[in-house]
Amino acid sequence: MENNKMKILIIGSGGRENAIAYAVKKSKIETEIYCAPGNGGAETIAINVPIKQDDVKGLLDFALKNKIDLTVVGPEIPLSIGIADEFTSAGLKIFGPDKKAALLESSKKFSKDFLKKYNIKTAGYKSFDDLSEAENYVKNKPHPLVIKASGLAAGKGVFISKDAVESDKILKSILIDKIFGKSGETVVIEDYLDGFELSYMIVTDGISYKPLITSMDYKKIGDGDTGENTGGMGAVTPNPYVSEDLINKINKNVIEPTLEGLKKEGVKYKGVLYAGLIIKGEDIYVLEFNVRFGDPETQAILIRLESDIIELFLNVVNENLKDYKLIFDDNKSICLVLASGGYPKDYKTGYEIIFDKNLHHSGLFNKNGVEYYIFHAGTKITGGKYLTDGGRVLNICAKGKEKNIMQAVYGIAEMIDFKDKYYRKDIGKTLN
Repeated sequence: MENNKMKILIIGSGGRENAIAYAVKKSKIETEIYCAPGNGGAETIAINVPIKQDDVKGLLDFALKNKIDLTVVGPEIPLSIGIADEFTSAGLKIFGPDKKAALLESSKKFSKDFLKKYNIKTAGYKSFDDLSEAENYVKNKPHPLVIKASGLAAGKGVFISKDAVESDKILKSILIDKIFGKSGETVVIEDYLDGFELSYMIVTDGISYKPLITSMDYKKIGDGDTGENTGGMGAVTPNPYVSEDLINKINKNVIEPTLEGLKKEGVKYKGVLYAGLIIKGEDIYVLEFNVRFGDPETQAILIRLESDIIELFLNVVNENLKDYKLIFDDNKSICLVLASGGYPKDYKTGYEIIFDKNLHHSGLFNKNGVEYYIFHAGTKITGGKYLTDGGRVLNICAKGKEKNIMQAVYGIAEMIDFKDKYYRKDIGKTLN
């Protein structure tokens, strides 16, 4: 470490990576933070590096040349193409699972077959790469059905079909029209499960694991969870529907068999494992796995982290997680996403973002005893101005003991303006 500062590279450009950078900045370890490619908000606490998240060679060359001490991978794409394997082979420390482990997210077919092999409950399913075979299958199946592109689709590759006609339409759009490109070369058709959904994240070093606090995210674009699927329009912690008993059952019936199964497959899983679950009566089913921090759940979770996040990352990489104390405060938290109008479909960018003169542009500030955070997601700085640069633009987060944290984030949402600004009005209504 040059100048006694630890050099940390955070890969990604969203709100999740912005929140990770702030948690790193809070560490008692002195750091020099780089974000690749970063965003407008990252520039206030880090050095943005103009290397795309999927340019593994460029990222590796940069890390070696600049003697990066630790790399943290935010999004799924670099993990799915083997960035952890490349960095580890080059003798660099990296937080995130290897390419084989990343198949749990990058191939829904692999994930479903894995669950079946290790007797972990999941919805009945079949995989197809041939349209006529898929059409024949759905013709004779009771609806609704769930149809998924097998590959990565930024949270937008899942459809619930109400009848065979709609199923045909969805299958054609994925397999023939190639709306997800290579990610849609295989589809997974699942039985529909009714129940309540739950995101559950743990960190593991391949030997032991530690659960993060529970969270609930809001996936649909519209109030009351209606309309198109998105990458996530908001999140709260803790999940108001989750008991200690349910957490124990999830660990025993999902997390532990999954980690054991990975070991049997010869995979040492290091990083975050995110299980998308559905609870139906007494049964817990796995809908999907992600192999990284969720977005925007991470933003709501990390503002409550009291432990040192750099120590967490290093204990995972060095396989010392067992003795690490993962501590969160006892607040409630909320994250509200401000999006570009038209998201998750067509939207325009490049609009100036105007912040009220009483607001900081990014980072942590305090008002009336409530801690507020503004994390940037799809933003850039051009000519000294913040401009919109993505579908999800800003994340407004707050934590506290009272329900007024919901009023707080909505109050701040009104103090920020950009053309076509859109956000849901019901994020946090479940907090009590």
